[in-house]
Amino acid sequence: MNKDKMILRTRFIERASHWLMVICFFTVALSGLSWFFPSLNGLNAVFGTPQMARILHPFFGVVVFLLLVFLFIRFVRYNLPEPEDRLWFKNVPQVLAGKHEPQLQIGKYNAGQKVLFWGIMGLISVLLVSGVVIWRPWFAPLFSIPVIRIGLLVHAMAGIGLILLVIGHAYLAFWVKGSIRGMVTGYVSHRWARTHHDRWYRQISAKQGGKGK
Repeated sequence: MNKDKMILRTRFIERASHWLMVICFFTVALSGLSWFFPSLNGLNAVFGTPQMARILHPFFGVVVFLLLVFLFIRFVRYNLPEPEDRLWFKNVPQVLAGKHEPQLQIGKYNAGQKVLFWGIMGLISVLLVSGVVIWRPWFAPLFSIPVIRIGLLVHAMAGIGLILLVIGHAYLAFWVKGSIRGMVTGYVSHRWARTHHDRWYRQISAKQGGKGK
């Protein structure tokens, strides 16, 4: 790959944090599903034994939260609502059909990605708070039984919601050719950027003095 002909989209520290978070989330999600659905009890073997899963699940969950907070700090400025986002929402059928005309004035992240961004951050925050409430033996004794029961319900619902959002995120990443490579290498082609994030591409090109036009 000739990096001189590519555009840097994601820096190494961001990619490393993302993939570490993916690994941790994978283990937390599997162990969580093993308790939510009895038929999937074998999934808690992801931590070796059911006992280790009970111990490590909340700690890995905290790691996922901290990594997402770091990524939030790095990316939040690109995920704030903008007037141009309305154009993307008006053309969702066209986007899903893979059509890229007319240009939708998309910045570094499109409106759909922004919804995912805020949804994931909201749900991981709910998971952290509810997880603390039900975390035995450290914090659960501080709360009443009714509060713990509510915490368990909220934690389970938020967990399923987050898993669904992550599945949607992964599906779209594979669906848009070049996205996975961008998150692995950090670089995307000029054509990819111009096609999927036209406004961001013009901004990058302007900073580079029009390089790649």
